[in-house]
Amino acid sequence: MQKVTTLTEFILTEERKFENATGNFTLLLTNIENAVKLIASHVKKSGLSDILGTTGEINNSAEEVQKLDRLSNDILVESLTKSGHVAAIVTEELEKPEFIKSEYGEYVVYIDPLDGSSNIDVNLNVGTIFSIHKKPQTITGEESLLLKGVDQVAAGYVVYGPSVMFVYSCGSGVNGFTLDPAVGTFLLSHPDMKIPENGKTYAINESYYNRYPTYIKKYLDAIKQEDAASGKPYSLRYASAMIADIHRVMIKGGIFLYPENEKSPDGKLRLMYEVNPMSYLVKQAGGAATSKGADPLEIVPTGIDQRAAIVMGSKNLVAEFLSFKNTQ
Repeated sequence: MQKVTTLTEFILTEERKFENATGNFTLLLTNIENAVKLIASHVKKSGLSDILGTTGEINNSAEEVQKLDRLSNDILVESLTKSGHVAAIVTEELEKPEFIKSEYGEYVVYIDPLDGSSNIDVNLNVGTIFSIHKKPQTITGEESLLLKGVDQVAAGYVVYGPSVMFVYSCGSGVNGFTLDPAVGTFLLSHPDMKIPENGKTYAINESYYNRYPTYIKKYLDAIKQEDAASGKPYSLRYASAMIADIHRVMIKGGIFLYPENEKSPDGKLRLMYEVNPMSYLVKQAGGAATSKGADPLEIVPTGIDQRAAIVMGSKNLVAEFLSFKNTQ
């Protein structure tokens, strides 16, 4: 009988590779695991419970707050606060970072509690994204938490779809775990995930075509031309949720684009909650990521809710995209 590895067992095995490990990181990830299981149960019941629709509030990103957004945020913040291993929590739904007074707090966690929440009412995939940093030596306020993506010690996401998947990396590759609802445990289902170097799909909001810079228009025109040798035209696969589009890329390859445009010169996605963790994971899985030609993980943040243009996915497809930018 083939041995099945649980998420907890896998994390403990990974921790043993670090000589000075204290066990706190394992406990932190376990807290996140428990929180997302609870969120998953609410997502599955969203059509039966009074958790659909908006709260009537607007978040820091000028978006309507969905009821399930708020619930997911509260579950994660409460779980991480009680863990005792977090010094600060930064989420899309909080007006200001949550600073936690704990002598054991070693980490700062950035969270998008429910990415793609506009998909809730139409029963499409949503997810949770998290990014973990070591706590700065001194925390004097919000400016202390403007940390570069390259300094992440771990990142991950959870997809609430037909099955619930927990995908994460702590710097030595990417591994995916699927929740077995019968026993309530995440089991290793996608070990050492690698993004194919090529792909045949692209994800972008095509309705913004006329707002995009000329080089992006040329790129989009080119990938829709018939060319059997290169597998073109590429097929458009856009889920209107970054987490769903990137998960497809992680499994099958392809390219995801949320670039700059006339109305959003820095794109729409948030650097700290979305771009950094997803770029980290894509690169750990052998893919590539670029923000206007630069490494997004090297961007020095200037604000908690800073936005960043992003293109990521299969290495060869990102290189093809950059060839259009470099010749503009």
